[in-house]
Amino acid sequence: MSSIAAFYGGKSILITGATGFLGKVLMEKLFRTSPDLKVIYILVRPKAGQTLQQRVIQILNSKLFEKVKEVCPNVQEKIRAVYADLNQNDLAISKGDMQELLSCTNIVFHCAATVRFDDHLRHAVQLNVTATQKLLLMASQMPKLEAFIHISTAFSNCNLKHIDEVIYPCPVEPKKIIDSMEWLDDAIIDEITPKLIGDRPNTYTYTKALGEMVVHQEGGNLNIAIVRPSIVGATWQEPFPGWVDNVNGPSGLIIATGKGFLRALRATPMAVADVIPVDTVVNLTLAVGWYTAVHRPKSTLIYHCTSGNLNPCYWGKMGFQVLATFEKIPFERAFRRPYADLTTNTITTQYWNAVSHWAPAIIYDFYLRLTGRKPRMTKLMNRLLRTVSMLEYFVNRSWEWSTSNTEMLMSKLSPEDQRVFNFDVRQLNWLEYIENYVLGVKKYLLKEDMAGVPEAKQHLKRLRNIHYLFNTALFLIAWRLLMARSQMARNVWFFIVSFCYKFLSYFRAPSTLKV
Repeated sequence: MSSIAAFYGGKSILITGATGFLGKVLMEKLFRTSPDLKVIYILVRPKAGQTLQQRVIQILNSKLFEKVKEVCPNVQEKIRAVYADLNQNDLAISKGDMQELLSCTNIVFHCAATVRFDDHLRHAVQLNVTATQKLLLMASQMPKLEAFIHISTAFSNCNLKHIDEVIYPCPVEPKKIIDSMEWLDDAIIDEITPKLIGDRPNTYTYTKALGEMVVHQEGGNLNIAIVRPSIVGATWQEPFPGWVDNVNGPSGLIIATGKGFLRALRATPMAVADVIPVDTVVNLTLAVGWYTAVHRPKSTLIYHCTSGNLNPCYWGKMGFQVLATFEKIPFERAFRRPYADLTTNTITTQYWNAVSHWAPAIIYDFYLRLTGRKPRMTKLMNRLLRTVSMLEYFVNRSWEWSTSNTEMLMSKLSPEDQRVFNFDVRQLNWLEYIENYVLGVKKYLLKEDMAGVPEAKQHLKRLRNIHYLFNTALFLIAWRLLMARSQMARNVWFFIVSFCYKFLSYFRAPSTLKV
């Protein structure tokens, strides 16, 4: 039996961010491989009128947990939902719940975070820094705690080209940032934010770096490890390929391209797309939890969970594979024919944004107004372009992450553990993974029925014909106007026609002689 799976048997585990993408997959893997674990505590906030238990049932009703219900039929009884709000300084946990968490918890997986790139600094600090500080304080009061695993991001130090498995200091101490958020008003915070984040692209990467500093400074004598995943994508193998339930990262780009909204992206085709499957991140995280608890390293170890240095995939290759998959498995009710232009030319990108994005959106909204419906396409395009602009930093750069600790951990695993908790990204076939990713977005995120693929292909064919017809008509109109206004254009046209006539005459003459 797997040593890692056996380790989690009988354990009481606290997971923050369990309702998020990574948290769900982590919880699923724990139940599937260690069904005899004692309990998983999840910090949950009621949402949309649902009780805590209703949110748990909603999570378990997902296709993700189908296999879990076979090996652990009483899975619902083993999930203890605890009311908490990480936006509150005291986390809003009741005294009774707090006492239970402090007295029973063996392992903490801190996955909760805001991943919004454009989040206000105050909110990002609260979730990514202050909440981490409060959880560390809780952990220091847990007598049975064996390991505290903090999920950060490989991009916490994206202002560096080469990133080692160390915690890099921030210019301003996290405590000072936390304290200042208490009394500064929003206007002043907005003004100082660019100066604070410096050469980092957004508040997300900046506050994740601050969170790591908090872990380093306030971890005390706790057994702590930090996992830094890169761009987390759909599942590779477990519990089945292609599962995804959010629009972050590549998923949003896939939807926008498949539906025809996104036509151009200012990207570097040979930049490394450092995507890592979510099940790979989970397998490494669970292995790190086991190693940290059992071997008790003398210092906080950091593990990079990245793909670029071991099995790189490039944005250009990924884009072409996504488009190739659309030809086989198109999305339903696409707005336009899926097409993507990856270019590093700013002028070209601006031209495409104006022509390929705005013109059809304005025309479509005009049509909606005529039919008495509310226009929405221009607003949607606004949001899409804002998201794309925030991603441009990451699709135009490549980073080098050292993976010494990750490789060391892999060498410590038995063959059975390496099989059950596989995080060796060198085995990943990118073409197969991307195809499953697109298929997963269609099935699990957009909830589209595969029975509709033939109809979607016909719709795609019509869109392609309209696209060609529109481009041809546009070219002919533009050329006709140019001919009417420019003598040079008429001379060029005359030269082309004359050249073609002479060229055809040259080949016709030899054939006439043979006769």
